[in-house]
Amino acid sequence: MRLFKIIVATLAIALFATRAFAQSSEQQRFVVPTGNGEVLIESFGDCASAICPAVLILSGSKGFGAPVYGEIGQTFRTAGLNAYLVHVLSPVDLDAIATAGSAQARVAYYAKRLPDWTSSVQRVASHLESQSRHGGRVGVLGISLGAQIALAASVGRTDIDALVLVDGGFPNGYSRPVGSLPPLHLIWGSADRTFPLSIGRELQRTTQRLGVPVSLDVYEGGTHDFFLRSGTLNADAAHKSAANFLASYLLQ
Repeated sequence: MRLFKIIVATLAIALFATRAFAQSSEQQRFVVPTGNGEVLIESFGDCASAICPAVLILSGSKGFGAPVYGEIGQTFRTAGLNAYLVHVLSPVDLDAIATAGSAQARVAYYAKRLPDWTSSVQRVASHLESQSRHGGRVGVLGISLGAQIALAASVGRTDIDALVLVDGGFPNGYSRPVGSLPPLHLIWGSADRTFPLSIGRELQRTTQRLGVPVSLDVYEGGTHDFFLRSGTLNADAAHKSAANFLASYLLQ
């Protein structure tokens, strides 16, 4: 039964990914080998410039099923960035999260898998940084669980040049020393009950104490999933805010 669920999850991911990229005739898929296995990457094609910095996009706990990821990718491409959906959450991960049964069980699973997810993101970032068309510049956008992974993966790194976190901060129980972070932009919904705004404000203060550039955009009435609500004013504005911040640091 569990194998059947994993197969169904894999097919669902492929179907949703196809829908999300239907608007782009330049869709490309490839894998990056890591110490934890191969990670599937999906791109929107190169931007119009000769040099297009790379942006890794990390999803929340439900993966890339929402068609809005295609809109986000196109917004980034228009801003002169190459956007990549990084499937660091495997079909097995997505199945385990969906069937965990309780918030406590999900958090325990996140804690168990975080080291592998983090190292895989770091490997993908290094791989994309080394490609000449990216000009040695890499940014990361993480959403919810993806924000937690992105933040953990960015601590002390020199190959991640800018970071955007949407409604998510340090993972529960994170205890590693934080000596440095890339320039950071926080995007938060004022009505988020999963990760209340107080978490974002505390992360902003922590980053300021490091002497790192940090900004916080708060979207009034935004719930935890507002960034993924296609066509809404808050979501559209937040997508542009993320793209503008990344472009300001990566297109230098």
